[in-house]
Order: sequence, then structure tokens, then C-alpha cells
Amino acid sequence: MKVEVQEGSTQIGLVISCPKLNDEVRDLASRVQGLCDQWSGAGAASAPDSGTAFSPGKLAGEKDGATFFIDRQEVLYCDTVDKRYFIYTEADVFETRLKLYELERLLIGPDAAIPSAPSDFFRSSKSQLTNIQKIASLRPDFNGRLEVVLTNGERLIVSRQYAKALKERLGLK
Repeated sequence: MKVEVQEGSTQIGLVISCPKLNDEVRDLASRVQGLCDQWSGAGAASAPDSGTAFSPGKLAGEKDGATFFIDRQEVLYCDTVDKRYFIYTEADVFETRLKLYELERLLIGPDAAIPSAPSDFFRSSKSQLTNIQKIASLRPDFNGRLEVVLTNGERLIVSRQYAKALKERLGLK
């Protein structure tokens, strides 16, 4: 692999050149995207335009063979099913190569238990991260759990382990 740095540009960017796009290259792009997400702000979800290897401040997700860059504010929640990782928005579901703990680091902070700045995301179960700004309502469920209804009408369960922290954060009991 060759790394080259060129000075004189008005923006910082990265292009990954490869003979053929494969899983290894996609994984590299996702990891670089993760690093960029730690340094940057956000924009709207969009398909990559020609010549754009990644877009800083967004999460990379795949759908129908294309890679999309998803604005954090558009994310309803992220979860894992059968060792596959997904990002859910109002309109779409994207698969990501980032593991849940990597998404947690990007969305909540390096120390998820003590985020350095308030985040819109919180751990809602061992397999799920939820955007607190997308919660329309919540109500108690069995065994200390909470049922949350998202702005799109989708219902999620917040496990007992994480329910108390959510209620405290929302200023409830």
C-alpha cells in the first residue's frame, strides 16, 4: 500500500485507489470513515458522488451494493442481528461494517459510560444504540424495561440495565 500526502489543498480529503472494490477495501474505507467521524460534524444522507471515497462526519452504510453516507441526525437507531450491524433511518436500513462498539464510540464518545459531551445517542440494550432525539414517547414495560416509540412509529425496548439511565437523562424519576 502506498500513502502519499500532498500540500496546498483547501480541504482535507482521502481517495482510496484500488484495482477492484472488495471487502478488504470497504473495511478500510469504513475504518478511515470512523476516524474522520471523530473529528468532524455532520450533513444529510446521500449516495456518494463520483470521486468521493468517503464523507467526513457521516456514517458509512451499504444498501443494494452501493455505499451511502448517513448524517448522524438522520439515524433512528443502530443494532446488531446475527453478527451483522445495521443503521436505521426513517426511510432506509443500511448495513455497516462498523461493529456496535465502534458505532458507540463514534456516536456517544470514547468512554460511553462517561461521555465527554452530551450525545443524542444512548445504549438501549446490549445490541442496540438509540437516538434520544427520535423518541416520540415511552412507557414502562415488564420487569423494569421501557418501551419507546420512535418518531416513525417503530417500537423498541430499552433493557432494564439501561432504562434507569435513560429516565435520569430525560429528567424522569
